[in-house]
Parts: sequence; C-alpha cells; structure tokens
Amino acid sequence: MTDHVLIFDTTLRDGEQSPGATMTHAEKLEIAEMLDDMGVDIIEAGFPIASEGDFKAVSEIAKRSKQSQICGLSRANFKDIDRCWEAVKHSARPRIHTFIGTSPLHRAIPNLDMDQMAERIHDCVTHARNLCDNVQWSSMDATRTEWDFLKRTVDIAIKAGASTINIPDTVGYTEPVESADLIKRLIEEVDGADTVIFSTHCHNDLGMATANSLAAVAGGARQIECTINGLGERAGNTALEEVVMAMRVRKDIMPYDTRIDTTKIMNISRRVSTVAGFPVQFNKAIVGKNAFAHESGIHQDGMLKNRETFEVMKPEDVGLSGTSLPLGKHSGRAALRDKLEKLGVEMGDNELKDMFVRFKALADRKKEVFDEDLIALIRQHDGVDDHLKLKDLTVICGMNGPQKATMVLEIDGEDKTVQATGDGPVDATFNAVKQLFPHGARLQLYQVHAVTEGTDAQATVTVRMEEEGRIATGESADTDTVVASAKAYINALNRLIVRREQTEVGYDEKAVSYKDTDA
Repeated sequence: MTDHVLIFDTTLRDGEQSPGATMTHAEKLEIAEMLDDMGVDIIEAGFPIASEGDFKAVSEIAKRSKQSQICGLSRANFKDIDRCWEAVKHSARPRIHTFIGTSPLHRAIPNLDMDQMAERIHDCVTHARNLCDNVQWSSMDATRTEWDFLKRTVDIAIKAGASTINIPDTVGYTEPVESADLIKRLIEEVDGADTVIFSTHCHNDLGMATANSLAAVAGGARQIECTINGLGERAGNTALEEVVMAMRVRKDIMPYDTRIDTTKIMNISRRVSTVAGFPVQFNKAIVGKNAFAHESGIHQDGMLKNRETFEVMKPEDVGLSGTSLPLGKHSGRAALRDKLEKLGVEMGDNELKDMFVRFKALADRKKEVFDEDLIALIRQHDGVDDHLKLKDLTVICGMNGPQKATMVLEIDGEDKTVQATGDGPVDATFNAVKQLFPHGARLQLYQVHAVTEGTDAQATVTVRMEEEGRIATGESADTDTVVASAKAYINALNRLIVRREQTEVGYDEKAVSYKDTDA
C-alpha cells in the first residue's frame, strides 16, 4: 500500500446530491457498472436510509458488482447503520461508511458536547464493525475541527474497529500545505494509525480540491474520494479524472499507482454529464471539449512538429482519438462506428442502427457532422421513459402580435393537438405543452448553446424544472432551436413524471436530510 492509492468514487452519492442531478434507478446501475469496469476500488453507491429508491439502488449495485467494493453511507445512529448493512451486504466486498460532524459548528446540530460525541462515535463504529469487517469512519468538517478533539475522535474510531479513517474538507476550506500536514500529523501521533488507511475527501469551494487531495496523499493518505467530472454539491468535489491523470503524468514526483483504466475516462465523463444534466465546461481539465484542442497558430505549428510541445498527455490515454474523420451525408455505418469508437463510445448493433438513422437525419441538414454533433446526438437519447413524445411542431413568428405554436403531442400513446400563443416562439411552444399536459412544474433554468459553429449548427438546450421539491433536467439538440427547446422541456417533464410516480408508491429520492439525528 505504500505506492498504491485507492480510488473511492462517490458520484452516485455525493455527486447525486447536486441540485438537479438526481439519477433514475437504471441510470445508477449503468454508472455503477461503468465505474466497476474502469477499475474503481470503492463505489459509494448511495445513502440507503434516504429513500426506498436509494436502498434498492445500493442493494442492486451490491449484487451486480464484479470487482469494486460497494459502500453505503450512514449517519451516526444504529438505524442508519443497520439499513446500510442490509443494502451493502449483498456485495462480495461490502463497506459501511458512517460519519458525524466534529467541528464546533457541526457539533451544535445534534447538540452534543465533546464527551457525548466521543461516546456516539465509539458506539456507532463498534456497531458497524460487528456487522461488517470493512468500516469507514468520517469526521465531517474535519479541517475546521480543533486538533486535540480531531485526534481524540480518530483514536476512538480506530480502537472501535474502523479500517479506513476519512478526513473530509467538507466545505473546501483548507489549502494544500494544511491538507498534507493534517494527514501527516494524524499518522504520526494517533496510536494504531499504521493499521488503517487514511482517506481524503475534498470539496472545491476555493478551487483547490484536486491540489488538496494530492497533497493529502503526499502526507500519507492512501485513498482519494472523488467524483466523475467533479460533480457534487456547491462547487463540487475532487474530480476523479484530474487526480488519476495527475499521478500518472507526474509520476516523477508522485510515484503512486491506481487501478483505473484511464482509456475509459471520456466515455463515463460524457455519460455522467448526460444523466446528471450538468454540461462539462469547455476548458475543464482532462475531459473538457478544449482539453486537447489547439487554435493558436504557434500552438498548431508546434503540434504538427511534435505534439509534446503543447500536450503533457496523449488524448488516447483518456479515451480520445488524436485523429479526425470528417462525417457527412455520404458516410456509411462503418465510418460512423469507427468514429464512435475513437470517441470512446461503444454501441451494440441495435443502438448503432438507431444512432445511424438520427445521424443521417442530421447530416441531411448539415454540410459536415463534427465530433460535438455526435456527442450531442448521444446525449439527447438518454433512455428516459417517454410518457410524452413530440410528434409535430409548427411555429409562426412575426414582428406584430403574439407568436403561435401548433403542436401534436403523443401522451401515453394517444396523439393530441393544440394551438397556443406566447411571447416568443419558445414561450408559445411551452404553453402548448402545458395546455396538452397540465402540470405545476416551475421552470428554473432555460439555457441554449451552439454545439458547433455556423448557421447550420445544432443548438443544445438544457431545461431544469421543479415540482414539489423534485428537480429534473432535460436536454436535447437540434438544428432548430425551438424544436430542441420543446424536446428538452418534454424530456424534463418525462423525468418529473417518473419521480412523481416514485413518490406516489412511497419513496422520494431525496426525502431524508443529512442532519445527524436519531429520528
């Protein structure tokens, strides 16, 4: 373990806590399978006590995992821990992760003094250890906890049977020197520290999550908690792709290994972005659209002579192709499959057949189909149950008077038609949907961006909607911005329908808060 760093992925738990990022049951299973396949050591599959949906997802992931440890999160009470164990026990390598906030601010939440909290930690870790021999304990908000008390709680957790001690920077408060020093001091001063693995969990509120995680490893941590694309609450978490590639590229100063198959990074990054509804910023390290793009003449000249002049890693290392194969309306299925494989996307024959039809329809409207166009086609076809389907849309615009939208919408197999007006073509379109399918959802976000350049570029539209505390995001792309808007709006409604049905049968994905309580 001296040179191996465990990768603990919490995309399905901490990442899914991002407002609007809730995933369906099928999406969670799909992402878990991809994480397992790429070599993630520990998958934190969810928070089983939070809802029946979370419990079922963690249980199913535990049953299906082939090589990863499957972990569930629990607060510091026996009810949470028991529920967590019921979910993860199906795994060949289960883990219980229990936590409590130890800083002065967080101790005030359950209204416990230091001695009471110390007793709670001992009892809960002991209880978890009696159920499972793989127990992780976290000191939430550790970086703002008094040193003497943090040291005391870590000592208690180790003696109670924890095998992994996580030191979270819950609010992204620390900096690299502090991060390394904190881990180093704990390892040096806590009895039994050499018998456990120390873990780091950093948030990105000050933009230092990756740096703090790598510094913690330098200080002796041998587990990094992270998420795909840095997904997570507020400014997000440490990005898996960043820490893994940093250790790979700079092995001269960070001589550590992971089990991650880095060639699978791009594919899972895109899939997480799709199901979460969180686009990856263009200049995002490793997985951003421009991460391996060069436009400057000087850069292009250097790249043509030797690509190492402006690239510290190969695009192939993260699942990208270094070459370009232009696609157009005369391209065949073999060319499409080749391009998708170079983009890191694998499709079965039936999926490819469907993708080819949509590709041809787009190619008929565009002179050239770029990589970004293909990615947009993949992202808009995300497998959500289609209670509502757009069959036809005609919009009339003019300088005078309201715009008109005539829509044919299939609702559970039945076609319905309506004409609506609005303040602009998109407003008229959304009003038409509301008339055909009345609902109380509130539009939180409407965002449009061009996938590529030119007047024939596809527009990608993202819509976020909220209904009674449930949030859903829809996304679609089309060369017609209004059509893309209608499809994204309908996609979000389809997701809300699924979550409404889940609530009606007795559970809600985010029904329980993370407040520490015995209730």
